[in-house]
Amino acid sequence: MSESAGQHLVKSYEQQLSRLHDKVVEMGGAVENQLVEAAAAVLEKDSEAAMRAVEADPGVDAIEREIEQMVIRLIALRQPLAVDLRQIVGALKISTDLERIGDYAANVAKRSIVLNQYNLPYSLAGLANMLMRVQDNLKLTIDAVGDNDAEKAVEVWRSDEMVDDIYNAIFRELITYMMEDPRNITPCTHLLFIAKNLERIGDHATNIAETLHYAVRGEIILGNRPKGDTSAYAVVRHKDGTTGTDQE
Repeated sequence: MSESAGQHLVKSYEQQLSRLHDKVVEMGGAVENQLVEAAAAVLEKDSEAAMRAVEADPGVDAIEREIEQMVIRLIALRQPLAVDLRQIVGALKISTDLERIGDYAANVAKRSIVLNQYNLPYSLAGLANMLMRVQDNLKLTIDAVGDNDAEKAVEVWRSDEMVDDIYNAIFRELITYMMEDPRNITPCTHLLFIAKNLERIGDHATNIAETLHYAVRGEIILGNRPKGDTSAYAVVRHKDGTTGTDQE
């Protein structure tokens, strides 16, 4: 192989890696926008925003499939090693987490449409705070992916504890409302599912942070993943003698 041919192959390979990176960032931006629309749907009772969030989901799925095909071709034809292999496999794992985040955002939007049928007798301040935190974490995650920034990834990883704490506070508050008035059960149940979807978005953002850190540094983030108060999952004993969590 001539030197010019070798240089051409190297340049082509680098271009393929760059396109893969850009496609993951594109998917991240699409998912981030889905969450923005879902947040507007919940907090502003914007049904049109809800529909935009739901309708964006097939597009996100299509990008994931495109990334999967790019990864398969790169591994089959280029046989990457070391950091390149980590980043290629990392792109595949990140796209999977992004696809799940898109699904959760769409679910939030769908439930917001049902909630619009109710005049809620209580504040959504806690949920608004949770939405803000999750959006901030997701944006930081996408920025970290775009910049291949392991330090930003660690920042996202550490921030998930706050999201968990807010979720558990919302859970206890909504359970109280449901116990006080049975008419609150239906809307509060939808709010609980919305909060849980947001909590899962936070978890997937943390997954992405861990994957990115490993792809860039070649090492996992040390220590146990920070988690918030787990009292909402406390084991309780039922009257029949069985046990379970208070979220069953």
